[in-house]
Amino acid sequence: MSEESMGGKFAYERLDRLMHEKARLSIMTSLYTRSEGHNFNELKNLCGLTDGNLSRHISILREAGLLEVNKGYEKNKPNTSCCLTKNGRTRFRDYLCELEQVIRDASAAEKVQEKLSDRHEFSTA
Repeated sequence: MSEESMGGKFAYERLDRLMHEKARLSIMTSLYTRSEGHNFNELKNLCGLTDGNLSRHISILREAGLLEVNKGYEKNKPNTSCCLTKNGRTRFRDYLCELEQVIRDASAAEKVQEKLSDRHEFSTA
């Protein structure tokens, strides 16, 4: 059975709703780009989120098994850090592949439209 017959050519089934939310997409991208992860304040600054907002989204992603949270001390100060789990890294990579397909599809459609527009302009000249 083809992908088109399963859910439609433009269904994009691998666009994971959990990660597609803007704040969680920011968190996942930040952690994906640095395998050792980030501490809470780094993530807060990178993603432009408040403490409460970041905490809530981290909890959602942790409960889904996408990231792990490590609490400890650094220079006698509490330090919370996050990094992607193996599953989180894999799921995010799949998500990115699906986004790339969206871009390919949209770009192909744009090229077709440009060709049709060029032909129309040529035929009316």
